[in-house]
Amino acid sequence: MATNVLICDDSSFARKQMARAIPLGWEVEIHFASDGLEGLEAIRQGKGEVVFLDLTMPNLDGYGVLEHIRREDLPAMVVVVSGDIQPDAQARVMNLGAMAFIKKPIDSAKTEAVLTEYGIMTKA
Repeated sequence: MATNVLICDDSSFARKQMARAIPLGWEVEIHFASDGLEGLEAIRQGKGEVVFLDLTMPNLDGYGVLEHIRREDLPAMVVVVSGDIQPDAQARVMNLGAMAFIKKPIDSAKTEAVLTEYGIMTKA
């Protein structure tokens, strides 16, 4: 059964790049959101078992999405993918419940390493 993966980023280029970074052989159904409000609604609809989340977005940023996920106890495993590599930003997202932080630009090796580390994807 395919895993519902949500890619939430306001940049269409970044969304496409993230989709290309999904490791081959991982059976997924990919969904996209262009801001935090769209992303939150997709998660509520079950389209975000695994979420790749940008921090800087209009309407609702990644921090706000993480706060809502926690407050509503939504079933989403969140990997933050951001160019903001400041230690404070990384610590804040981890405290809000993100399971990992990946610096942009992302590639399939980084993605696979995180997914394997957290037992979301197993290597064949």
